[in-house]
Amino acid sequence: MAGITTAPERSLLAVMLSRRIVALALAFLIMIVGIAVFAPALFSLDPAAMSVRQRLTPPGAAYWLGSDAFGRDVLSRLVHAGRVSLLIGAGVALAAAFAGIFIGLLAGFYRRLDGPLSRLIDAMMAFPDILLAISLVAILGGSVINVIIALSIVYTPRIARIVRASTLVVRELPYVEAARALGSSTSYILSRHVLLNISSPIIVQATFIFAYAMLAEAGLSFLGVGVDPATPTWGTMINEGRQFIDRSPYLILFPGLAISFSVLSLQLLGDGLRDALDPKIARQM
Repeated sequence: MAGITTAPERSLLAVMLSRRIVALALAFLIMIVGIAVFAPALFSLDPAAMSVRQRLTPPGAAYWLGSDAFGRDVLSRLVHAGRVSLLIGAGVALAAAFAGIFIGLLAGFYRRLDGPLSRLIDAMMAFPDILLAISLVAILGGSVINVIIALSIVYTPRIARIVRASTLVVRELPYVEAARALGSSTSYILSRHVLLNISSPIIVQATFIFAYAMLAEAGLSFLGVGVDPATPTWGTMINEGRQFIDRSPYLILFPGLAISFSVLSLQLLGDGLRDALDPKIARQM
């Protein structure tokens, strides 16, 4: 029995790592998360410490990635900004997943709730993501928590729509009907028979939402409607450095590369998860 239980786990990891680009993406994400988590121990410089005499110093021995207009170390700010960006991305992915699962299960399992909840999902998805996020942040105010709440509201319909569609299929399968006939409670059926069997697309979509949320946060911070400007994020760093692009292009180059590679790695990881969790594609690979 032990071999039967562990084989699928090895198969999932093997399928993901069989694609070199996915393995590289996973390694990059592990590195980024590790640096962000251990940033205080790895980088002793205060990201808010200013030195007017050293302002706009190009990359060199004193400042490996240069200094900004206030003489702050770009490398230290880049690492600490990554902590905030990753926190927002992970928070949005988790919050949107929980809310989307709840709404999607209700809409897909209870026929009376399907109509109104589906119309709500369609109405929310009709708004462009960035415009809805800007409106919500403007109402709630600029802070890390409020940005997470706003982006979670924006991306919840994506999860809810997938969960609803999958639940509509699963609820008609024989094992669900058998569980009803045996007198199983609705909560038990939803958790044990429905949710477990639709978890694969949820995990994949949550990975994509992680990437979308990081990109959206950078866009909000660049527009000046995201988190508090005093809190370093990759989008804030680009916004602060854009006026010095002719003289010091490194101010937007390094945070731009950090956003690009992080989002690209998450997208590649999502593709790898999707392929690994699809039995047909996994057998071909």
